[in-house]
Amino acid sequence: MRDYNAFMSIRTADYIDAIEHLPDGATLVMRQFSWDDYERLLEELRNRPHLRVSYDSGNLEIMSPLPEHEKYAAFIDDLVRFVSEALDQNLEKLGRTTWKKRSVAKGVEPDTCFYVKNAVHIIGKRKIDLESDPPPDIAVEIDITNESSSKFPIYAALSVPEIWRYDGQKMQFFRLVRGAYREISEQCWPARWSKPLPKGRRRLSPHFASNGGR
Repeated sequence: MRDYNAFMSIRTADYIDAIEHLPDGATLVMRQFSWDDYERLLEELRNRPHLRVSYDSGNLEIMSPLPEHEKYAAFIDDLVRFVSEALDQNLEKLGRTTWKKRSVAKGVEPDTCFYVKNAVHIIGKRKIDLESDPPPDIAVEIDITNESSSKFPIYAALSVPEIWRYDGQKMQFFRLVRGAYREISEQCWPARWSKPLPKGRRRLSPHFASNGGR
């Protein structure tokens, strides 16, 4: 992973140019980035949905994921959909939605995310505002391109109950407990389903091919 550093003092055109030339697997880091500039940048990047943008109290990070990264995210997306259908469980998949909350100066884009427990409150809503609506019950991070633990404080500030993290070899599950994430046993997952996941579906195949996505 390569790191690029820039500051808000450079012209908008300069950092947009840097983003457009960001190679797969690279990360661009910008400091002293205001909330208003963050929201403007999100608008600028609307047509570049493959990028992942996170914001933490003035620190902005833009990651360009590897193709393998996207394949694993699509697999998990399909797996959760399969389980929800098998259990006749409400589910709202919101993929790589940008989750942000001005009052805590935090924003993040998971590789995919789901409403399960709170799906009934979200299904059919055209706009979700974390200042008044619940966050997704589960956020998924794929640690192929980079390591996601630095985003955990952002998710905690947004009150996301669970994070699922996959590194290409194993799946880890973290639950928010008193403001911090604690790893939970694989046998407990998914904590938000009404029934245990079938045993035969607990392992992720690194060779799974999927056309799934948003």
